[in-house]
Amino acid sequence: MTSAPTDTTTTPYVAASSTLALVHYLNRQGVLDRLRVEQLIGLDLKQLEDPDRRVPAEAHYRLWEHAEQVTGDTAVGLNAGQVIDPERMGLVGHVFFNCDTLGEAVTQYVRLHSLINESVNLSFGQTGEQAILTWQADSPEHYSRQDMDRTLAAALCRTRHFICPGIQAEWAEIAHPRPAYASKYEKLLGGPVTFGASATRLAFNSRHMSHPIPHRNPYVYSAVLRQVNGLLARLQTRRSFGRKIHRLISRQMSTDKIDADTLARQCHMSRQTLYRRLKKEGLGFHDLVEQVRKDKALRYVASDHYALGEIAFLLGFSELSAFSRAFKRWTGMAPAQYRAQHLNREASL
Repeated sequence: MTSAPTDTTTTPYVAASSTLALVHYLNRQGVLDRLRVEQLIGLDLKQLEDPDRRVPAEAHYRLWEHAEQVTGDTAVGLNAGQVIDPERMGLVGHVFFNCDTLGEAVTQYVRLHSLINESVNLSFGQTGEQAILTWQADSPEHYSRQDMDRTLAAALCRTRHFICPGIQAEWAEIAHPRPAYASKYEKLLGGPVTFGASATRLAFNSRHMSHPIPHRNPYVYSAVLRQVNGLLARLQTRRSFGRKIHRLISRQMSTDKIDADTLARQCHMSRQTLYRRLKKEGLGFHDLVEQVRKDKALRYVASDHYALGEIAFLLGFSELSAFSRAFKRWTGMAPAQYRAQHLNREASL
């Protein structure tokens, strides 16, 4: 599955509550190695208990790879997603299960999804008698089979447990190749499943959208919604300047040498002010340039639209060998190997 990365300012983040839920699952399975997990995510496990804490998506996905290895369970995402633990749902989960109807809950889930996972875009639509949720990773590097499995399993199992016990999927499309445990999907979801799709989709009968949510607490709903709205506003505000600089860098990369003084003048400020405003958002200018180069390189190499020498030129490298060294540092493989891998993957879908 290949798709162009979105215009992010830096590495996308996921809610620490999602990472903490996986840590607790490993603990229940008796395979939690605290030191190893802290190395993988770059945080002390106690820090994950902070409701405002966010974890880089790449670190979260590394933990899923580790979870599959230490459990020996290739279907670890599906199995972890079926665990119902109200204390591990996070703030958005408490909003979801205190709405008036399932339809309202889905609307809030989509609106607040960036608080759960910035590397995956979630959308909702209705066609005829079907309601369809669509998850789309913002780049191939931000797609995790295990995390997508957990997302599907958790969405359906929690809905059955808290709202509508008999709900079944009409059908599902999964954006990764058919795994060895493919039979588990239809058993869990209830409808036919296809693999290797362009995005992950889950379809339900629209009649379920009017289903009332039992045991909802309007006071909890109001209090938690205020808190998550505040988190969402802070997330959107603190990234606005960095997003603007990211766009300027992306636009100029193929035509000019990227220079902080030039970009600062375009923003009507000094270079020092540019650096200071980026620092407030937790960003560095040179890190942003590197991220733009990496995103464009991954997209160009995977798409096969340009020769490797052309890509090196478009990204401002003086020669192909310099580009190849940088690409290997980013991905662990040479550009030609990365391209062949993605072309083979597309051919097999």
